[in-house]
Amino acid sequence: MKIKKGFMLRKVGEQNVVVAVGAASRNFNGIIRLNDSGRYLWEKLQGGVTQQALVQSMLEDYDVDESTASAAVAAFIKKLEGAGLLE
Repeated sequence: MKIKKGFMLRKVGEQNVVVAVGAASRNFNGIIRLNDSGRYLWEKLQGGVTQQALVQSMLEDYDVDESTASAAVAAFIKKLEGAGLLE
């Protein structure tokens, strides 16, 4: 899975925000705020990755167990899918 074209992650002050640009902005109004782990997952998804690879990355880079990482990744993906941001 991968982030759709037309969405960019920016740092605004202390906030990580995703905004639509170009043609994507016609169908998506608003912004999405991400915490640091959300930013981490977003950056991984920009290049295309599987859900299991995201979980594995979190296990390597964060101090979490597999159950916590799996739940966090699943919840994040569900929100992105609900907003129509994934290919």
